[in-house]
Amino acid sequence: MISVQLESEISLEEFLWILNDSGLGERRPMNDLDLLQKMISGSNLIVTARKEGELVGLLRGLTDHCYRCFVADLAVAKVYQRQGVGRKLLEFTRDLAPKARLFLFSAEDAIPFYEKLGFHLHERCYQLKAGEEFRNS
Repeated sequence: MISVQLESEISLEEFLWILNDSGLGERRPMNDLDLLQKMISGSNLIVTARKEGELVGLLRGLTDHCYRCFVADLAVAKVYQRQGVGRKLLEFTRDLAPKARLFLFSAEDAIPFYEKLGFHLHERCYQLKAGEEFRNS
């Protein structure tokens, strides 16, 4: 049976493993261990899915627990994908703060998954990537 719970932290080794196994590692700076550790340490929301203690899913995010929740990573081990683990992680997160709006960036191949759950594209989401300068007005 898979259990879903809130955890205060996970190890760097577990984080690396779930990112790589899920395929999310292709979109993360996997060679920068210091940055990856800071990503874990700087998160105030870590929800895990475990089977017999083994990590099979992870939701990492930032939230105020009442108004906004930004999901930074949603990773499920390959053998557990398409079995409802990602949905359980998101539902658990929503239950922590039912009035908070959930935001996330989706990988292209995950768009159908999020749309099936009821997520919709936000028309006013903007980003400024690292290294990009603010423009003069």
